[in-house]
Amino acid sequence: MRTYFITGTDTDVGKTVAGVLLLKELAKLNDQTLGIKPISAGCDTTVEGLRNQDALDLQAASGIQANYDIINPIAYPEFIAPHIAAAKRGENISLSALQDCLEKARMLNPRWLLVEGAGGWRLPLNTKGSFYSDFALQNQMKVILVVGMKLGCLNHAVLSYQAIKADGLDCVGYIVNQVDPNMSHYQENVDDLDALLPCQKLADIPYQETGNKVMNVSEHFLQVFR
Repeated sequence: MRTYFITGTDTDVGKTVAGVLLLKELAKLNDQTLGIKPISAGCDTTVEGLRNQDALDLQAASGIQANYDIINPIAYPEFIAPHIAAAKRGENISLSALQDCLEKARMLNPRWLLVEGAGGWRLPLNTKGSFYSDFALQNQMKVILVVGMKLGCLNHAVLSYQAIKADGLDCVGYIVNQVDPNMSHYQENVDDLDALLPCQKLADIPYQETGNKVMNVSEHFLQVFR
């Protein structure tokens, strides 16, 4: 089993899009894939309980069919920082709860387990010094960085990479996601990422408003996932 933590340079940079496309690409090698999103904030209330669209997308793209409560056990209706949503209910998001989620996913024995984070690398779990990144560190997960291509992304990408490395984890590669179709000097920024980040580009996701998104994998993709 190989476990990867998907983080982003910010919120709304396409972590789920990248995760879904990775699951589909990995399914070509082995269908024992599973994507989970342990924490979600921004859920719809349904007859089955709270449901987050990102988590549903990961569930649908996974080769292993898992119950929703394994995919997304910690869910809040408000689209706000998860620790604030938890505090409004007198709750605390603990590392032990996240660990329990991971162990339940591991029991399904996937070949590849993709764990989507929330926000960026230093998303707080509370105001007492616990971060989502502590969960990745606790389990020595390999990290994939999704870079949302917009103004400021170079700074965010470099700082995120440096923080991952400073925590002692292996950032195995990054994925470029074109979130702004009108970004000035887009290709120059992509080229700069190649020069600035000491890890390999795994794939790029072109901008697409509607329809099925596509991902162009690099020659380094199989080196990481085989």
